[in-house]
Amino acid sequence: MSQSFLDLGVPARMAEALTAAGITEPFPVQAITLPDGLAGRDVCGRAPTGSGKTLGFGIPMLARVSQAKPHRPTGLVLVPTRELAEQVQRAFVPLGRAQWRFVQAIYGGAPMSVQIHSLRKGASVIVATPGRLLDIIEQGHCDLGAIEVLVIDEADRMADLGFMPDVRKILEMTPPTRQTMLWSATLDGDVNELITDFLKDPVRHDLVGEIDFGTVDHRFVVTHPMDRIEATVDLINATGPSVVFVKTRFGVDDVTAALMNAGVRAGSLHGARTQQARQRTLDDFRRGKLQALVATDVAARGIHVDNVDLVVHYDLPDNDKDYLHRSGRTGRAGRDGIVIALVPPSRQRVAKQLIETLAATVTWDQGSA
Repeated sequence: MSQSFLDLGVPARMAEALTAAGITEPFPVQAITLPDGLAGRDVCGRAPTGSGKTLGFGIPMLARVSQAKPHRPTGLVLVPTRELAEQVQRAFVPLGRAQWRFVQAIYGGAPMSVQIHSLRKGASVIVATPGRLLDIIEQGHCDLGAIEVLVIDEADRMADLGFMPDVRKILEMTPPTRQTMLWSATLDGDVNELITDFLKDPVRHDLVGEIDFGTVDHRFVVTHPMDRIEATVDLINATGPSVVFVKTRFGVDDVTAALMNAGVRAGSLHGARTQQARQRTLDDFRRGKLQALVATDVAARGIHVDNVDLVVHYDLPDNDKDYLHRSGRTGRAGRDGIVIALVPPSRQRVAKQLIETLAATVTWDQGSA
């Protein structure tokens, strides 16, 4: 018999809020990590996207942090992108309401005045990107000296984006007595150094491959460049909600237009679009108004949607890490998924070299070329 949230030590008010949100049983990652988090232990771990780790660190944080004083939050979540900041804030709000703790997202591209106002009103938990948080701190609107619980989410992406110096600067502003939890797709290199320098005797959870998060079918299909649109249309129509990865923003616009001309309801995500436009597109996709998102790698870091059935690598990624981050948009929250990489005949050798670096089992299809 599976454990309930109450069995794991979650406060009754928070368990009721979870039930009201339709979350009646803990995901496996939550059942494994919540006892340590609620006990105040430092935690570091690897888990696939969509595994439920956001509540795995959110529940302990909101259960343990004190009510904040103006400009002195007691909980901090560091994230690499504004889209992830918004997603974490949405997940936290009902839990924070149950604990009488206000949650504010802090990121660039949104009015700083609103974020400063929330800090002045006593936001207990802030979910922040490093750059915007440092800007607000330097202006004297935020003091991290009262932080009790700190989370670093997607630490490997922080490293990839060059944010580690800022992350370290922020951690050094917080009390050494804080509880720290860190989640990452990898725990090596800069991430391992961060763990060594800032976490105290952490409990380590490597949950990749230990839990059934849903089966993802990986296929590399040799496809002539002129046939890629037709192949992508057929895949989307035969599968379900899809994310299509294209290398450049110009390519994203071209592929989106071609899909729409073929009758697919598609929307584009890339850095040249405004934050408001990107958010509208994401919301339309979540509501089922769009069949497909067409995105660059950078824009796709903010895609946190659980119902993606298909990922198409319209253009091959540069390396295995990008392949895994792209592919992680499907197979979330226990759902099965399909990942298709369209391989031009001229890039078969590169594709096979990429496959050799992947831990996943991959099917090679000679396709139409």
